[in-house]
Order: sequence, then structure tokens, then C-alpha cells
Amino acid sequence: MTVAAPALSPPAADPSGRRVVVTVVAIQLAACLGFFSVMAHLVAHLRHDLGLLAGTVGLILGARTGLQFALLLPVGALTDLLGARRTGVIACVVRAAGFALLGVAEGVGALLCAAVVLAVGGALYNPAAQSLLAAAGPAHRAGGFAAYVAAQHVATVAGPPVGLVLIGLGPGFALLTGVAAVMWAVAGALFLLLPRPSRPPAGASGAARVARPLLGVWSGVRRVLGDRTFLLFALLTAPTTLLANHIMTAVPLLGFGSGAATLCFCVLAAVAAAAQPFVAAGRRGERPWVLRAGLLCAAAAFFVLAPLDGTELGPLLLAAVLNGVANGLIQPSIFQRVTRHAPAERFGSYYGVLAFCAGMFSFGGEMAVGRLFDLGSASATAALAGVGAVALVAAFGVRGPSATARDGRGAGS
Repeated sequence: MTVAAPALSPPAADPSGRRVVVTVVAIQLAACLGFFSVMAHLVAHLRHDLGLLAGTVGLILGARTGLQFALLLPVGALTDLLGARRTGVIACVVRAAGFALLGVAEGVGALLCAAVVLAVGGALYNPAAQSLLAAAGPAHRAGGFAAYVAAQHVATVAGPPVGLVLIGLGPGFALLTGVAAVMWAVAGALFLLLPRPSRPPAGASGAARVARPLLGVWSGVRRVLGDRTFLLFALLTAPTTLLANHIMTAVPLLGFGSGAATLCFCVLAAVAAAAQPFVAAGRRGERPWVLRAGLLCAAAAFFVLAPLDGTELGPLLLAAVLNGVANGLIQPSIFQRVTRHAPAERFGSYYGVLAFCAGMFSFGGEMAVGRLFDLGSASATAALAGVGAVALVAAFGVRGPSATARDGRGAGS
């Protein structure tokens, strides 16, 4: 079946793709500012303030990541049914509650509960925001996603210093998480500024959409699982979430202080933001070499990071630059190639399956690396070198998906 150019039905009713892009970028900035101001200091809080072992820290972080991306398998398809605007509002409310809970949690059980709530909110947020961008139209899609990711990197630069300031203001971590909850509430309010869809979301209608939502979700997931080219692509790119996020866990565990870790994350984010225009221009992200180059840079970053002991600032910044280049190439490349490949009414489903594979890999990786850090410096070095080796394998293995959905030879049949 011939598939039109990717554009999700709900936001496609809005004649102004620019308005959608501007609003979603503002949402991303508010949400990520709240997220990264907390996450940059969460490991130090768990490790030093609460005295948790590295393996327990890995369990809590891995539980959030793993559950969030596991939920994307059904939630991506659910976004196609509910509509991106509604899903986004729910996501922000849930995430705000999760950060509020994280600020008062002290025991492992309470921390895991907060991780679960944060995971649910994150699972709802990502397909909602990216579905809106995928629907903005060919004239705005690539540039819109570049601005979306650039907003994330701006927040990554600004978030850690903001977190340091808030931690120093008396209540400490509780104040920081409270501010993060407010930022997510602001993001939810911005979702409400988006126009309501003029017709029901694609994939279900009327009573069927209310009475048989699970059937609709399964239909979306089954459609993706039947697309062998895309499924292979999702499996080969599964390490990308671990490669993008694990440096925020590894740097504090290696013994670097808050100042060095903050500088590292800021450099990483600035470099990644600088790479965005290159990938967005001319839809370069659809070219396989861009993704492969990003994975090779990620591998190099972890090989540089592996032997460090918490004192070498120069190599740490080199690792940050390499990881920043990797993120700047990998994220928009995957988005552009998925948007090109996925059928119009199934972007959420395709994104959900892709993110599910990445999240499961990240969960297993975080758990394994956390346990190896507890075994001593030699094991920690081997763990980080192993992450780099995984990136190398992915770089040499990645191929599709073929960019043929638009002319009917790819995902739609």
C-alpha cells in the first residue's frame, strides 16, 4: 500500500506547522530544564547523601530507564489512539508528581516508587512530543526536530548549574525536585496551547476507540513487528540510549566532583547542540554514514573514559566532546530515518518499538555496569570499555531502515 509523506493525523489539522514546532520546543525546554537539573545531581544524592551502594544506584536508575522504555511498546501505539496533545498533558502531570515524590524519598522502596512514576511520565511524554514534530510537515520537520534536540542540550547546559544553586539553598535536594515538578507542570500547560485535533486520531474512531483501546494498541505494535527492515534497525540501534545517558552515571561513580561533572555535562551538551544544524540541513540524518559516525564517536568517548580515576580533567572533557558529537549525530539521524520510514498514522507505534528495544538494552547495561563498579576499579574500567565495544559493534552493523516509506516500498503494506 502506498504511504503518503509521514504526518500524524491529529496535529496535521493545524495549518501552521511553525506554531506546533515553536510550542513543542518550548515544552521541551521547560521539561528538560527540570529533568537535567535533577538528574545531573541524582547519583551524588543517592551515593553520598543517602549512602547507597553503586549497585543499588544502578538498580534505581535502571528501573526508571528500563520501565520507561518498556512502557513505550504499548504507549507509543496508545499515543496514536489518544492523540499527542492529550497524551502530553497526562505525561507532564505524572512526571511532576514523580519529581515531587523523589524529593522526599529516602528508602530504597520509596525511591523505586518515584522511579516508577517518573518512568510512566517519561514513557507518555516522548512519543507525544515527537509525534507532534513528525506531523509538522516536510517544511518544518527536520529543522523542528533539530530545534527540539537543541532545546534539550540548552537545558543540559543550564540544568546542572541551576541544580547546584538550588541544592545550596537550605532545603537542598527537596527544593531542587520541587522546582523540577513546577517546570513539568509548566510544560503540561504549554501542551494545552496546542490546537485540539479536528477529527479523531488515526487508527480508531468513535465507540471502537473507547471500547477496544487494547486491540488498537496491539494492532499498532503488530504492524511494526511485521516490518522486518525496521525491526532489524531497532535492534541494531538498541545501544544508543545507554550510550547517550550512561556518561551521567559513570562520571560521578568514577570519583569526579560535582564541579567537574557539571563542566563535563555542559561541554557535552554544547557540542551536541552545535552538531544539530549539520544533521538537520538537507536531511543528512537519513544517510547511514551519519549514524555510523555518531556510534564511532560514542565508542571513542567510553574508551577515553574507561581508565579515568576522578582526577584527570583533560581526558574527561575529551570524552565529553566525543559523546557530545555522538549525541548530536545519533538522535536526529534516528528521528529522520524513522519519520521517513513510518506510515503516516503509525509514527507513535514505530517510535514505541524502537524506544522499547533501546530501553531494555539500557536497563540491562545500567544494571551490569553498576555491579561491576562495586567490584573495584579494574572491573569499572572493563565495564566502560565494554560499553565502548558495544558502540563499535552497532556502528559496523547498522544499515536500514531504507528510506522508501514515501514511495510505498518500505513500512506500509
